Amino acid sequence: MCSSTLTGLNIRYGELIAVVTISADYRVIKKGGIIELAHFFRQFLYPRPMSNLITILNGPNLNLLGIREPELYGADTLSKVSTRCEQVAGELGLRTVLKQTNHEGEMIDWIQAARDDSAGVIINPAAWSHTSVAILDALNTFEGPVIEVHISNIHAREPFRHHSYVSNRANGVIAGCGVQGYAFAVQRLATLLS
Repeated sequence: MCSSTLTGLNIRYGELIAVVTISADYRVIKKGGIIELAHFFRQFLYPRPMSNLITILNGPNLNLLGIREPELYGADTLSKVSTRCEQVAGELGLRTVLKQTNHEGEMIDWIQAARDDSAGVIINPAAWSHTSVAILDALNTFEGPVIEVHISNIHAREPFRHHSYVSNRANGVIAGCGVQGYAFAVQRLATLLS
C-alpha cells in the first residue's frame, strides 16, 4: 500500500474526465469532475477481489427475537431471519453471514472485520442506535454501503428512540416492516452494489 497521496491526477475514461486526490487508504480527499472515476481508478491501480458477502449485524436482545415481546417484534426467530436473508441474497448472487451480540465491543470488532471481507453491511443496532457514537465511528470506517434495519417503527415509539446515531452513516434506513425489513435491506444492498 502507498504511504503518500496521489494528487492532481487527470483520469480520462471514455469521454469523462476527473481530477482527484486519493489518500493511501483509498479515500478521495479532493474531487473534481465525476467521482465515479475515482472509484474506477482505485480499482484499476489497487485491484481488490470483489466480495459478494453481506454482513448482517444484530445488537442487544435480538437473540430473544420470537420470544421477547412478540406483539411488537413478531414470532420469527433470528435463525428464520438468517435463512430468509440467505435465500434472497442467493437469488441476487450474494452471500450473507448473520451475527448477534449483546456486547458493544464485539459489535465494533465485527464492523471493523467487515472492512476486509464484506461488500455491504446490514445492521440492526437495537438500543445502541440511540446511544453509541462508538458504533457510528466504526461504521464510518467501512467504505461499502450500510443499511440500518429496525423491526419496529422506532419513530412511533418512545421519544428517546426517535434519534439514531447509526442513521448518520447509513445509506438507507428500514423501520417498521417487521423482520421482512431484513430481506428489503438485502435487496437494497444488491441494488447499491450493482
